[in-house]
Amino acid sequence: MQKETREKFGLLLGLVGVICFSLTLPSTSIAVEYFGTTVVGLGRTVVAAILVAVVLIVRKEKLPSPRQFKSLLIVAFGAVLGFPLLTSLAMESLPVSHGAVELALLPLATAGFATFRAGEIPSRKFWISSVIGSLAVIMYALHLGFGQLQFADLTLLAAVLILGLSYAEGGRLAKELGSWQVIAWAIMIGAPFFIIPVGLNLTTEMLHAPIHAWVSFIYLAVVSQFLAYVAWYSGMAMGGIARVSQIQYLQPFLMILFATVFLDESITVFTVMIALIVVFSVILGKNAPISKKISVSEKN
Repeated sequence: MQKETREKFGLLLGLVGVICFSLTLPSTSIAVEYFGTTVVGLGRTVVAAILVAVVLIVRKEKLPSPRQFKSLLIVAFGAVLGFPLLTSLAMESLPVSHGAVELALLPLATAGFATFRAGEIPSRKFWISSVIGSLAVIMYALHLGFGQLQFADLTLLAAVLILGLSYAEGGRLAKELGSWQVIAWAIMIGAPFFIIPVGLNLTTEMLHAPIHAWVSFIYLAVVSQFLAYVAWYSGMAMGGIARVSQIQYLQPFLMILFATVFLDESITVFTVMIALIVVFSVILGKNAPISKKISVSEKN
């Protein structure tokens, strides 16, 4: 596959991942009402681990090397433990639109960590587009009155930083281990530690939860926790971490759209206007040059 075609396909996979992730907060908001923070935040990994274990066994995948295992710990800490648990906690008290606005800062966090972990050097044009997108979502937050930080806000900001590191590390590792293998092994690392806390929080009342709550939880376990990451890490490995991360600017507005459809949250003209600005920043950043740091060995 030619480089240009590979990069375009990587961007497409990244978009698929973002669309799948955009249903995560709405699904979490629905599920957490009936199952609680611990079951929704950690239980999704326990369920996903069953699917992942079958896939790993059938494909007879080799165990990661000790060096790869260290990177997988970072991925597991962010994508398997930190982000699901923190967002589940936040969604107990915040509307999806609020969470969507704060998660819009994720591309900046991912690109920043990519600079250190993957050796990518975004250009000035890239950072300008990132600033434009960030300012747009900040304006949106101020307009809606989200200026004062609450505990739930802090948990979301922490989730952004943790997942940004996880995305950057996972995208780098996917180039050598494989895209779906990264999240698969991260799930297998985290799941054993989650069984006991999830089990202690299970109640018989959960069996009587409505069908939409169960559908939301299953979606979180199968798609948000595994399949979406397969597309996302594949996209970053093929299209570049910093560039593909720009697509995430679409995510908060897709979340708001899905919240409108599934949760009856309102959408305004101002929201559409901000979305258009953010889309423009994505297009600008997508075409920005991304360079790699040159090591001493490569120079010689």
